[in-house]
Amino acid sequence: MVRRMRRLAGVAIGGLAALLLSFTLAEPVKAAPKAPPAGVDISGDGLAEPLRLRAESHPQHVVAVIEQVTLRALVRQSGKPKAADLGPKYTVVVLAGDVPKQTYDLYPEAVGGPRVFRPAKQPDSRKTTAAWFLGRVSMSETLRTAGVPLERTYESVSGGVGGGERIIPEDSLNPAEDINEAFGELRRLLLLNVAVMLVITLGLAGIALLIRRRTR
Repeated sequence: MVRRMRRLAGVAIGGLAALLLSFTLAEPVKAAPKAPPAGVDISGDGLAEPLRLRAESHPQHVVAVIEQVTLRALVRQSGKPKAADLGPKYTVVVLAGDVPKQTYDLYPEAVGGPRVFRPAKQPDSRKTTAAWFLGRVSMSETLRTAGVPLERTYESVSGGVGGGERIIPEDSLNPAEDINEAFGELRRLLLLNVAVMLVITLGLAGIALLIRRRTR
């Protein structure tokens, strides 16, 4: 009877340890990449005709321009800047398919830092209010690389009006992959610790059972 109990305990411990170790070797699930917006049109000073950027042909430029008008990441400005301080104006129209959905006015060379203006009248007829926002310091360089005739500038590392950008190329960083890898390593460590604790606990239980059987 004692030998049978020991064999069963050994089989249970081995199976449990193998199951837990198989979990630790599993790769973390990677989040599916988000599809870029359908496209943007850019018009303004120095452009004879609008720049028509589409996700199929210019995905990086489309995403970069969209980030400039993502208002939840920007700081709203209470007052209206002076017209003389705004500099050249560039209008960005965001498309869903071939349908214009949103429009914004960008001022990359405004005094005190870039500005973003959201007109009250939007292409999709949704109700909103006119508002000014402090733009990203990378606005000028983003528009320049997209094809807008602006002089080359250098992005700020530490921040600035509306939030800073990095000089390190975007494609050299992958936050989602780094986070998944960190969580995967943490999960492996935790599961390995749990497996060790279970093996020790079951081993002690088996020894206690064996001692109890022999002392009877």
